[in-house]
Amino acid sequence: MPSWTTYLLFIGFALAASFTPGPAVMLSIHNAMNLGWRHALWSSLGNITGLLVLATLSALGLNAILQSSELAFTVVKVAGAAYLIWLGVQQWRNASRRGASARVEAPRRPEPAQMPHRLYVKGLTVALTNPKAIAFIAALFPQFLNVARPLGPQYAALTLTFMAISLLALSTYAGVAVLARKRLNGWFASGWPQRVSGSVFCAFGLGLLRLSRP
Repeated sequence: MPSWTTYLLFIGFALAASFTPGPAVMLSIHNAMNLGWRHALWSSLGNITGLLVLATLSALGLNAILQSSELAFTVVKVAGAAYLIWLGVQQWRNASRRGASARVEAPRRPEPAQMPHRLYVKGLTVALTNPKAIAFIAALFPQFLNVARPLGPQYAALTLTFMAISLLALSTYAGVAVLARKRLNGWFASGWPQRVSGSVFCAFGLGLLRLSRP
């Protein structure tokens, strides 16, 4: 375990990183608006599972591979960008099929692609195909490790803390989205929020293509 001063500093960085809007936040908001808070929780759980995987791979040296191999970095980058753009296109398509009579009090019944296990996989995939997340974890965690102490327990403590804070952030955004939907029922029934979030996903994907190796 790092010193308490170091640990509290890490928490501050983790809070800032987790509450900064990104693809995971947009996915949580989208699911909360369309399916409710509980369904948004599944994609959030998938996302923090992805963070656990990334932290483990980072500890095993994945970031070194991405930094040394242009091909590996490009494959991860293109896969992540393609997936985010695909999510954006799907949201646009779903928005065009929405009925004008959608109700806030009873979110529409999830389609097969929106069942809990599918939402979990979406959140997991968003995390695993984001080279920014890989680079962030690999660059942030070592700064808070005390090399004079066993590294395994320290890495585990930082990883679990980051996962908990990320889940808190995603759940908070989902809760706010649900409250906003209740006040703006007509606008949400029009399908435009889905088009907006779909456009944001596409923008994230295109922005990812411009990312260079750290």
